[in-house]
Amino acid sequence: MDYRRKIFAHRNPYDLQNTDSLFFDAVKENLRFHERHCPEYARILRHMDFHTDCLKSVSDLYKIPPIPTLFFKSHELYSIPKDRLMYNVTSSGTGGRQSHVGFDRGSLYHALRMVLGTFSYYRLISPHPTNYIVLGYEPSDHNRMGAVKTAYGVTKLAPALNREYALKDTGDGYRLNMEGVKNALIRYERMRFPVRFMGFPAYMYFLVKDLKESNIRLKLHKKSKVFLAGGWKKFFSEKVDKNELYRMIEETLGIGEENCKEFFGAVEHPIVYCDCKNHHFHVPVYSRVLIRDLNTLEPVENGKVGLLNLITPLVESVPLLSVITDDLAVMRDGKACGCSIASPYFEILGRAGLQDVKTCAAEASELMGGIKV
Repeated sequence: MDYRRKIFAHRNPYDLQNTDSLFFDAVKENLRFHERHCPEYARILRHMDFHTDCLKSVSDLYKIPPIPTLFFKSHELYSIPKDRLMYNVTSSGTGGRQSHVGFDRGSLYHALRMVLGTFSYYRLISPHPTNYIVLGYEPSDHNRMGAVKTAYGVTKLAPALNREYALKDTGDGYRLNMEGVKNALIRYERMRFPVRFMGFPAYMYFLVKDLKESNIRLKLHKKSKVFLAGGWKKFFSEKVDKNELYRMIEETLGIGEENCKEFFGAVEHPIVYCDCKNHHFHVPVYSRVLIRDLNTLEPVENGKVGLLNLITPLVESVPLLSVITDDLAVMRDGKACGCSIASPYFEILGRAGLQDVKTCAAEASELMGGIKV
């Protein structure tokens, strides 16, 4: 039975209580598929002395050996022939290396169902013609980063009149285009159509800071929105408080905090996490989230800081069932948020020192031929 299809077709994206059993069955189904079709993954499971039979309920999902996202930067794992891949993406490669992940037709279909379900829930899909500012890379044949494809995909949520990019493609690289972005904004204001921004929060901060220093104050259409994703990455030292950023956005662009949304995701875990009205990432029905101790990798209770472990049965082409990131995070009870969503939420606090993650990745690497990580 295709339990994955039922999970990704579920109408309420935050109905964890009524989907625990279904999610558990989808995970086991996905796990068995990868164990049968990816010999390297099966080897990792055997080495960790893991057996599917030890999973009795959703509370046992922590027993599935999590693969560090760092591992995918040095190895390719596939559970289907590469010629059946429909879509290939890479991570941003901030640390110099990229993860390469391919998706099959079925995984893409269910991912689309998830995206439509999530964006419909937050009423982000609109029929109104819209101008876009993408604070990132212009799509190009020589750029396969997932963030680029995601940003372009977001410009499909409302009919695009124009798209202006902060990083313009030159054919063999990119050039910074912030003056072009500012000129486009002034032009968009006169057009009186909504404007949507999509990109890294650091780039958004640099833009509104530049506008403020240039004494430029715009009053964009009331249906304009800001979508942020990807974190601050190499600009972490310049990170400002989220509330301060939203204040600057309203001051320079006339877009209120209620129209600012933040997203979280990863190439190695292609689930869309969209923040609620209180700017928290609640866990959707499409995944489950654990926080693991930095030293033992054992799950920790809510309120304690650890490494972020993300679980989803979405992908069949690559064993991305359970991955562990280098993000430091903390889990909270949904009731602590104060919005109408009951599912728990997590907060990203920063990046961990990579030694423990590297150790975990190296252990898996030994099973793949000893390639260093």
